[in-house]
Amino acid sequence: MPQPDLVLGVDIGTTATKAVAFAPDGTDHGHGEAPHHLDEPEPGAAVQDPEALWEAVGDAVRDAVAQVDPGRIAALSFSSAMHGLLALDARGDPTGPLLTWADSRAADVARELRAREGALALHRRTGTPIHPMSPLVKLAWLRRARPSLHAAAHTWGGIKEFVLARATGARVADTSCASGTGLLDLATGAWDPEALAIAGITADALGEPVATTAVVGELRARDWGLPAGVPVVAGGGDGPLANLGVGAVRPGVAACSIGTSGALRIAVERPAVDPRGRVFCYGLADRRWVVGGAITNGGLVLDWARETLHRDVDDLLAAADAVPAGADGLLALPHLLPERAPHWDIGGAGALVGLHRRHTAGHVTRALLEGVCLQLRLVLDSLREAGLAVDEVRATGGFARSALWRRLLTDALDLPVGFPTVDQGSAFGAALLGMQGVGLLPPGPDGLVDAAEQIPLGETLRPGPDAAVHAARLPLFEQLHDVLGDVTAELGT
Repeated sequence: MPQPDLVLGVDIGTTATKAVAFAPDGTDHGHGEAPHHLDEPEPGAAVQDPEALWEAVGDAVRDAVAQVDPGRIAALSFSSAMHGLLALDARGDPTGPLLTWADSRAADVARELRAREGALALHRRTGTPIHPMSPLVKLAWLRRARPSLHAAAHTWGGIKEFVLARATGARVADTSCASGTGLLDLATGAWDPEALAIAGITADALGEPVATTAVVGELRARDWGLPAGVPVVAGGGDGPLANLGVGAVRPGVAACSIGTSGALRIAVERPAVDPRGRVFCYGLADRRWVVGGAITNGGLVLDWARETLHRDVDDLLAAADAVPAGADGLLALPHLLPERAPHWDIGGAGALVGLHRRHTAGHVTRALLEGVCLQLRLVLDSLREAGLAVDEVRATGGFARSALWRRLLTDALDLPVGFPTVDQGSAFGAALLGMQGVGLLPPGPDGLVDAAEQIPLGETLRPGPDAAVHAARLPLFEQLHDVLGDVTAELGT
């Protein structure tokens, strides 16, 4: 019999589940992927079928396991998209769809809660901005808008809590995903009484908070291609685990990702947010949290340009690359969907400012991409306002396939940006937690940090002359957000 030396990192994302059999050095020994469908049955809704997600997890795991000797799998460990909310009955079965982070129907409730006295204190205590993405705000909205559904739920959780319970029988909530609910007190590690009261639930309706490295049980699912009794480790949220999975775990090193959306995060040893409440703080592992901000509009702006301008992505990127920095005076606020960090907008809209007849599809595309990178620069500046030094960035995501976009990000952030060779950061981060949970890595934060920092970089870029162009435009970019907010409010957009 082979010795178990691999851990299966299972990342349940918004668009797909990915399962990868990792060795401690980050080597991929087998992987599987199963896509997801996002439903939008009414304005603002963004929901998924939890049973379909469960099937996708099984499909991805089976495909990965089929490529290795199952006896080598020491454990499974999970990552998932954060901020989802799912109502469950007394048997642990879903009573409705999963409300994803992108569901914005709780916007009016979020506005009311943000206006309450003590709103910032609640944000600081729980680490989660008061925003429609937050399960706290979703619960308060359901209590008002769907009272029968709210009252009928026996328990609440996210997609990972549901998968862990069905796979092992354990009703738990890892402290990483729990810290993104707006319901967990980061200092105590317990559910926050004020947040529970706003949500209209009790602590009994939520899973027991457990460490991200905790072995929560043995695998019960018999059709995943694994032998009975494989340990299952809780894992964490996809954002914090991306930091771990790309080696951004030391002070001064931030992780940046741009896929459909985007984020910039840095690991810290004590939980905190900035005085203005512009950043979040979520759990990672023992004595490690991540502070940062997520942006809604990342790669989706390129999708919008492709659909609107009727050009394929490669053509648009080539045209944008031929345009100088600053897009010949065209400035884009790329808020096609209500933006999150650092302003945590509940409404809002985008804009193209300075548009002239001379501007082409290449100008529009370049301005949109520059706008995404400037939005991430605002998040970076908010981290610095929180007293956190950021000296370098490690970046992942689909954007990194574009040489132009890699340069734009490096120049906009005005920092060295490295691109790790591991392209499944959240899955590898989950696997590292699993390795520590079953003893393949030394205990404590140093064991995780030392393992994560072994991830090699394939390329490191340094800021060039265009960094000065982006720095000069940054104040105008933020001013445009402030001015446009009044206009869009009048327009009702």
